[in-house]
Amino acid sequence: MATKKILLSWSGGKDSAWALHILRSHDEFEVAGLLTTVNEAFHRVAIHGFREELLQQQAERAGLPVWTVPLPFPCSNEIYEALMAATCERAVHEGFYGIAFGDLFLEEIRSYRETKLAGTGLTPIFPLWGIPTDELARQMLEGGLRARLTCVDPRRVTKELAGREWDRALLTELPADVDPCGENGEFHSFAYAGPMFEKPIEVEAGERVERDGFVYCDLLPLQPLA
Repeated sequence: MATKKILLSWSGGKDSAWALHILRSHDEFEVAGLLTTVNEAFHRVAIHGFREELLQQQAERAGLPVWTVPLPFPCSNEIYEALMAATCERAVHEGFYGIAFGDLFLEEIRSYRETKLAGTGLTPIFPLWGIPTDELARQMLEGGLRARLTCVDPRRVTKELAGREWDRALLTELPADVDPCGENGEFHSFAYAGPMFEKPIEVEAGERVERDGFVYCDLLPLQPLA
């Protein structure tokens, strides 16, 4: 049976990175591109807030092309959906079967994705769906995934976690009501090493700033693009 060519919705965080690893461990799908939205005013990956240069290094280490969707700032939902609809049309034209997402358990997010892809000719795929997040976090760490927190919600976790390594020590510090994978938006991350990458991406923590109610840590690349 021929493999099905798909895109992977790529935030650059640990969940999308692990989704790439899981998808590559099965024969059904061929991940043929990473789909990412970038704030065109600041040249940073949307939501997670890390530099576009680091996105390019992730794609390089993963051996995949990146489909970058530039978002204006500010960006209305109408503009966002129009840009994504055009991207879906391109994917269908280029023979893609579907788009995979690293979502874990939020039903409203999954429903939104399914609704928006309905009728496009693309199938939504959720390789990590329903795995208990404490078990998933353990699988990721034992599997060699490494990540740093790039953005935290200071209403849920201490702002000093921005820039910290997402590791077992950090997980033990999280409040009991905080998801270990940050699926409720408590934090976002940047994956820099793991079985999905040819080699690690070297970064160091830079300036920590508060913007729009969230605390971001600027990760600085220590290596140029190859």
